[in-house]
Amino acid sequence: MNKKKTRSSIVVLCALLLAMQSLVAQTEKTFTLSEVFELAIANSKQLKLARTGVETARTATKFIKTTSLPSLDVSFSASYLGNVVLMDRDFSNVQHFEMPHLGNNFSLEASQVIFAGGAITTNIEKSKLEEQMAQLNYDRNELDICFLVTGYYLDLYKLRNQREVFLKNIEQTEMLIQQIKSKELQGMALGSDVTRHELMLQNLKLGLIEIDNNSKIINNQLVATLGLPVEVKIIPDSSVLDMDLSSANKENLLKAATENLPELKSAALGKEIAAKETRIAKAEYYPNIALVAANHFDGPILIEVPTINSNYNYWYVGVGVKYNLASLYKTNRKVQLANKKQLIAEDQEALTLEHAQVAVHSAYIKFMESFDKLKVYETSNRLADENYRIINNRYLSELVLITEMLDASNTKLNAELQVVNARLNVIYNYYKLQREIGNRIRK
Repeated sequence: MNKKKTRSSIVVLCALLLAMQSLVAQTEKTFTLSEVFELAIANSKQLKLARTGVETARTATKFIKTTSLPSLDVSFSASYLGNVVLMDRDFSNVQHFEMPHLGNNFSLEASQVIFAGGAITTNIEKSKLEEQMAQLNYDRNELDICFLVTGYYLDLYKLRNQREVFLKNIEQTEMLIQQIKSKELQGMALGSDVTRHELMLQNLKLGLIEIDNNSKIINNQLVATLGLPVEVKIIPDSSVLDMDLSSANKENLLKAATENLPELKSAALGKEIAAKETRIAKAEYYPNIALVAANHFDGPILIEVPTINSNYNYWYVGVGVKYNLASLYKTNRKVQLANKKQLIAEDQEALTLEHAQVAVHSAYIKFMESFDKLKVYETSNRLADENYRIINNRYLSELVLITEMLDASNTKLNAELQVVNARLNVIYNYYKLQREIGNRIRK
């Protein structure tokens, strides 16, 4: 008897543990779309990488700016000097001389480039442009991430609606099967009718499994992007259907894209960077001119034999000129290459603008199409409601069969689902349009 109680206790405990684990694994939390945006921007690994790129570009600019500062070199050395051996050129008449063994050298040299053909200032300007390019890359990634999570979020909403419709259809189909079985016992229905509806029931259950699995996949993708724990189950907020989309209009869309779209700004910056590279290449035609100042403190004096055991100090200031003669025949090729890159950058800008025009036009057409579809589905929904009302009255008066009543109910449920999904498609296409013109939406 005690063994039975012990086994029962273990079974109950295991059941409780499984229930607790299930609760932990199904932590549901409702998020608005704006909250999803905030989490994506704060936690997206892709955006963190882009932010690092911006910081790296800023650091590179600070480093390149140091090339315009004076160069200051300090050196010090101490050495042990051996005795001197002096001989004729035919290695005869060898003489040995004692010399001081401690040698020292200290030098301080400063230089400031005053002319380098514009290479230094152009390199700094180019680095600043690359810093802007890194920021635009971040902006583009932010737009992409926000649009990505918008798609996930709206897909989850659609799948939840589909799940409710399938559950309702399963419930109604099970009820219909029971009624048909009762009529079969009374000889008023055939066994094939039961089989046909049981097959329909299995298809509905299979569809429900697919919906649940798709929801899990999309939810996992969304929580990974948002940086949330895997066990969090995101519930979309129905307030997303109340968005005001009246601000979207065809006027000045391309102008807005030109002002806001990171891809177009990046293409324009690419052309400027190519122009800077051409100028840097041409700078090699010119010499480098620098102001130079130095001080040397050395000892002993080794140019005399015997060596003079004394320290000597000397300094100088002047102008240094440096010119690489190889630039006379090498720089021309560099300039040609830089010019080709500049042409490519100009063509790339034109191509990017063309793609932006096509994308904006297509996005606007799809946006307006989603409104037209919504109107059609709203009309279908009203007709389905009217049909359901008529069939329901006839069913209550026993003028139609239960199958017609259930068909009318399923049609009504599907029509309601299509209206909600059509509204979500309007919102999705609105965000698609905003993405194509580079407009940031946070609500």
